[in-house]
Amino acid sequence: MDTSPALVPELMVEDLTRSLRFWVEECGFSVRYARPEEGFAYLELASAHVMLDQRGIGRDWVTGRLDPPLGRGINLQIGVPDAESLAQRLVRRGVELFLPPETRWYRMGVQEAGVVQFLVQDPDGYLLRFQSSVGKRTV
Repeated sequence: MDTSPALVPELMVEDLTRSLRFWVEECGFSVRYARPEEGFAYLELASAHVMLDQRGIGRDWVTGRLDPPLGRGINLQIGVPDAESLAQRLVRRGVELFLPPETRWYRMGVQEAGVVQFLVQDPDGYLLRFQSSVGKRTV
């Protein structure tokens, strides 16, 4: 049985090496597999999966102008065990956060789900929202 996620975003990047430094070394993803000759890498962090593809190497599926920052209008939610610790680690390494850690409660029907979350942009401007659960409560 295939256990691959049904949806895996592929993000076009300007420099795969630079992006891998951020996603792997800074954010803790690992490379599941890569095709360097195509400027491609498939990354995972627990059950979060993402593909990175360097523009200009191999096939590019471009539907319009690619002006920085890339990914405008989208943020990628990534569940991690401890968002607060990850945010502190990024700040210690000189990475600027788009939104510092906060605790938020989101209504889901008759319950609310609580999260600690923060936002950071990757080198190409994609907005990443790392979050960890703080539980649920009845509204």
